[in-house]
Amino acid sequence: MKSKILIIGAGGHAKSVIDVIEATKKYKIVGLIDNDIKKRNKKIYKYNILGRDKDLKKIRKFCGLAVIAIGQIKSPKNRINIFKLLKNLKFKLPIICSQKSYVSKNSLIKEGTVVFHRAVINAGAKVGKNCIINTGSVIEHDVTIGDNCHISTGAVLNGGVTIGDNSFIGSGSVLRENIKVGKNCIISANTFLNKNLKNNKIYKS
Repeated sequence: MKSKILIIGAGGHAKSVIDVIEATKKYKIVGLIDNDIKKRNKKIYKYNILGRDKDLKKIRKFCGLAVIAIGQIKSPKNRINIFKLLKNLKFKLPIICSQKSYVSKNSLIKEGTVVFHRAVINAGAKVGKNCIINTGSVIEHDVTIGDNCHISTGAVLNGGVTIGDNSFIGSGSVLRENIKVGKNCIISANTFLNKNLKNNKIYKS
């Protein structure tokens, strides 16, 4: 029997999350939550938008699992806030991995993280809570990624790289082996990074 799961967010990122969840064949999507009043009573594909954040307490009575499908580029604030709210309401946030991804049995992924199609997470890698490991990204051996990070499409983190909490790695970026990126950093798309970054930095090649 499939477990019921609620999706938080009803934008473009949610469409990709739905695709990954459906492919796992482990969950039954009960609907979506979105605070945009214009989306009320609408659907994403065949799934209804059930309400807003204020309705989560009511929904929790019949659904115990949730996945955050809110995108993250400039700031992880929205994802962090909803993660805390869901935890306070005793929702469980499972790890969702695409069947088209490769995740080493010797890696570690924490709750609430979604691994998208064709992503690779290799041996010894550690990925924190509430992360997005987006389509086609490569997390090489012994990489450590903190909580609330977004590793965007096609990014490559070479062996031993460390990413601090709340950081964003843009599409197509390549990080040289053993580089350390601090907390709250933003690395722009198509960047080659070959030096360490301190906390709260924005880096463009």
